Amino acid sequence: MRAILGVLRMMSWDAATTFGERLGVLGYRPLGIRKHVVEKQIAAAFPNMTRAQVEALARDSYAHLGRTFVESALFDTIGKQGVLDLVDEAPGWHHVEEVQGRGEGIVFVTGHIGNWELAGAYVAARGVQVDAIARGMANPLTDEYVTRVREATGMVVVHDADAVRRAPRSLRAGRGVAFIADQGVLGLASTFVPFFGRPAKTPRGAAVFALRFEVPVIFMVALRKPSGKFRVIVERIEPRPTGNMDEDVDRIVAQFTARLEHWVREEPAQYFWQHRRWRRQPPNTPPELRDPSA
Repeated sequence: MRAILGVLRMMSWDAATTFGERLGVLGYRPLGIRKHVVEKQIAAAFPNMTRAQVEALARDSYAHLGRTFVESALFDTIGKQGVLDLVDEAPGWHHVEEVQGRGEGIVFVTGHIGNWELAGAYVAARGVQVDAIARGMANPLTDEYVTRVREATGMVVVHDADAVRRAPRSLRAGRGVAFIADQGVLGLASTFVPFFGRPAKTPRGAAVFALRFEVPVIFMVALRKPSGKFRVIVERIEPRPTGNMDEDVDRIVAQFTARLEHWVREEPAQYFWQHRRWRRQPPNTPPELRDPSA
């Protein structure tokens, strides 16, 4: 990884990201890394697609993933202004400004679509103090590099093991706390909500913190445009507690998952299909709704 990144850092931004795109395509063909998982999940999400359309979309998703990896790995070379220059529109940003103007905390939520690292970097580059909740990596050298790149734009990286302790303090202090909440993880408090009509295990943490500290959920996605620039979409989800904590949490998780599905339908090639999204499901899931990649 160090060797590849060393070469990329000697290239221009456009040359490096184009290289990443081509590298990503190699992962699909000829290497075939998770090829069948990707194709099966796309076919299940879009049952009206032909085989040729599924394969074309799968290839595009690998190209997008390769480009996203390179962009994210090089954020520290462009700094805050470079991150801001990558975004040419941010509809809904006034939601963030309204909450920040009152000195309140914010729970940010995104999914693995577009460039999810850019979504967090953009928030920090706009001057919002934000803690990004992230899973620690098994390789400490890789973890150190990724953390350094993320924090170069102003984010503070908090490993998920420390989230319960750190997030309350941050929200009380009027900071943002950011979650990527579209992967079912063993040992993480989760709920099952529909994603493309199939029950998908989804972390509850973002919704729990929003309800306990009575702060809004801001759902964000950073979608790549044909020009190479990004559109950062900002949508507000109000907690609206009813007194039933479990039901309120499930409702919020279902709401932001529905928004994610909406944008995946809009830009399916920009979703991270390489992850088995329906791997963990309730035991009573009907056969027709079970994990298509199993």
